[in-house]
Amino acid sequence: MADAPDIQKEIADTTALVNELRLQASNPAALEEAKKKLGDLKRAAALAKGGNKDKEGGDKKKKERLLLKTAKGTRDYGPGEMFCREHVERIVKDCFTTYGGSCLDTPVFERKDILAGKYGEDAKLIFDLMDQGGEQLALRYDHTVPLARYLAMMGGTNTQSKLWQVGKVYRRDNPVMSKGRMREFSQADFDISGTWDSMIPDAELISLLCTVLTKLEVGEFTVKINHRKILDGIFEVCGVPQDKIHTISSAVDKLDKMSWADVKKEMTEEKGLDPAVADKIGEYVKHKGGPSLLEQLVADKTLTANVSAKQGLEEMGTLFTYLKAYKVLDRISFDLSLARGLDYYTGIIYEAIVEASAPPGFKIANAFASTSTSQSTPDSSAPAAPSAPAPPKDKKKPKKPTGVDEEEEIDESQVGVGSIAAGGRYDGLVSMFLSAASDGKKTPAPVPCIGVSIGLDRIFALVWPKWVEKGMRSKETMVYVISMGDGLLEERVDLVRELRDAGIKTDFLAKNKPKLQAQFAAGEKDEVPFAVLIGPDEVKAGVVRVKEQKWKFVNGKKEKVESEDKGTEVRREELVRWLKGSETWANWQTGKLVESED
Repeated sequence: MADAPDIQKEIADTTALVNELRLQASNPAALEEAKKKLGDLKRAAALAKGGNKDKEGGDKKKKERLLLKTAKGTRDYGPGEMFCREHVERIVKDCFTTYGGSCLDTPVFERKDILAGKYGEDAKLIFDLMDQGGEQLALRYDHTVPLARYLAMMGGTNTQSKLWQVGKVYRRDNPVMSKGRMREFSQADFDISGTWDSMIPDAELISLLCTVLTKLEVGEFTVKINHRKILDGIFEVCGVPQDKIHTISSAVDKLDKMSWADVKKEMTEEKGLDPAVADKIGEYVKHKGGPSLLEQLVADKTLTANVSAKQGLEEMGTLFTYLKAYKVLDRISFDLSLARGLDYYTGIIYEAIVEASAPPGFKIANAFASTSTSQSTPDSSAPAAPSAPAPPKDKKKPKKPTGVDEEEEIDESQVGVGSIAAGGRYDGLVSMFLSAASDGKKTPAPVPCIGVSIGLDRIFALVWPKWVEKGMRSKETMVYVISMGDGLLEERVDLVRELRDAGIKTDFLAKNKPKLQAQFAAGEKDEVPFAVLIGPDEVKAGVVRVKEQKWKFVNGKKEKVESEDKGTEVRREELVRWLKGSETWANWQTGKLVESED
């Protein structure tokens, strides 16, 4: 083992290398390798330090303190949060089945060669599992590639299908937990495969997306739409070399969170694009609108002379016609800056955004604001807008434990939620798998596909605060059975069983002879709307006493509404009908927990 001074010197050198590669941002593979080496060196330094202590008479058997935390980019969800998440999932799944979808489930990990080469610059975010049982594996990055693999395994004959799946995906991204950007997160996908008439599946999916977001009550949202063929045509007529189209697309796609000047700098200084070509691109991608923008582009003879752009514009015109019939055209923004960097998109691309999607203080106009007062915006007639706010100066950061890989810190206050749903057409992905599986000996028939992916964690980040403000419930228990007497355990259990058999979620205190107040306290803790009381007299008479429980907000806090009401006497055989027919039952089934202050 190397001496401690030698290790410390190597750590310093490797740290400098990591910082240099991070600034260059041109060689992700070298950066990852350097970061891994830095982590190994720090662990070695920690071991060397421990060994020296032992030689000096330290306690070898001293146990290392266990750090109780979830892995970076992951989190636990408590019962209340899970109730909200399940509510979100129920709405999404209900919409998926309403639109004719069938459920699919795929493994959370895939063979690495299945995922490789599908995600462009984002490939660096794939979680490798290395060699597991003789196979190089990786955690799935999304649901789209596994679906395409599934369709290819079916021989590409599963035509005209609508498939959906909900599950976790994994990305080695820098997490922003409060905004729903995580390393382990849930996505809900709906995909339409097979040959249909042009743009009908595309319009169907955008209608589905608008329906889901409306039912989830995420607030005002916009669906940004573009077309890869239009975008590729723009790049071609502006003079972007063919081998740079995908990497330039990735830069343009950042215009929702970076100024045009910064995006242009990335395209020219980092990716080697001619500044004059970048300026031509800027004149196109600054535009957003609706059918009127489409008319403007159709009148552009330079653009329509490009075969790809012309076809894309024709398809966009058809799509607008269908979206008008679906009555969602008012939700649409035809946005030429939308690029989506994934390599497999071939047609329509779209993403849904809300006000919280952009970083704080970053407005739409900022995308084309200059970072320098000496420069003008691409559209000189548009008023200048301030560029995105500069992040605050670094505060003193807590010291990381030895051996923990250093990663770029993110100021969560300067980050938006990002798009809450996205998708597009990927007509070549399934045939790519089929061709690779046949060793290229035959050209498989294409299997056109289009899909949408809804980010459930980002939706949760928007819905949960509203859920709490409304006093939405955190548990589904509707009845708490309470004994007024000497235990009556068997009688309580019999009544609980009877209610559960009738489909009523019911609970009781698991004690032989519980005190009355303890039972009420347990039911109130779970905020159960009905307390059903039985005593010796009630058992003999075949009745129960039902006391309705209510809560309200007082100064922003939830409080039980105290009542002198002794409850309503209900005959045992009428209890189920009485409960399900009550107004309280109807209100609470919607999830509403408390009354408003007014």
